[in-house]
Amino acid sequence: MSPIAVSLTVFACVFGGVLVGIWLRSILPKDHLDAESRDTVKVGIGLIATMTALVLGLVTAAAKSSFDSGSAAVKQAAMNILAVDRALARYGPETGEIREGMKNLLAARIDAIWSHGLSEPSNTDQRRMKAGFASVEEVTEAIRGLKPRDDSQRAAQSRASDLIETVLQTRWLAALGVVQSSVPLPFLSVLVFWLTITFTSFGVFAPRNGTVLAVLFVCAASVSSALFLVLELDGPFDGLIKVSPDPLRYAQSHINQLQLHR
Repeated sequence: MSPIAVSLTVFACVFGGVLVGIWLRSILPKDHLDAESRDTVKVGIGLIATMTALVLGLVTAAAKSSFDSGSAAVKQAAMNILAVDRALARYGPETGEIREGMKNLLAARIDAIWSHGLSEPSNTDQRRMKAGFASVEEVTEAIRGLKPRDDSQRAAQSRASDLIETVLQTRWLAALGVVQSSVPLPFLSVLVFWLTITFTSFGVFAPRNGTVLAVLFVCAASVSSALFLVLELDGPFDGLIKVSPDPLRYAQSHINQLQLHR
């Protein structure tokens, strides 16, 4: 489910709990709503609220860690790509076609990732790649296929090969981080259950007037929006909140610009 759908579901459960609590207040016997009962319920709900805050904090920290990992992976990939380009520039002008192909491939991948999420390029995206490279693996093979003439070129080829392998590793680490959610469904389900119980108790013991109902509505909306933000952070390459592509765009704009004279 998308973060928006989950957020709306949470809001329905939480505010529905308020309405159920108001209904229960009208049918419960008077002795169930006296001061002693109210104090006992407050203690129990206070315990649930504390556990809810702890779990919500853990879930938020996990989602933020996932987002930060995605951002760090993008920055590391940009650095490694520029380092590959520099190594190829040191090799000589024979690598100009590879560098241009790498630049076009990176531009296509940026468009694909920040338009459709972290996935393999579609047929349309592949047709947009002007240099014939459809994946980083093909760039790797092109680098390995170079025929160095001296020790300097062999060193540059070896350096470029090592760096492009690092780019591949970074890409797969980022992909694994996106595929495996950092917010487990059982955590989310238990959290929504606790929130529903808490808001149901509010509906049972709160006065029945428009002001209280409006405040509880705002509180339910706030809780559901908080979970929406958590789930958005958990998908760093999807949704409304995304990792910035600026480091990769910077790298793409500087590929094949460096010319070294041998």
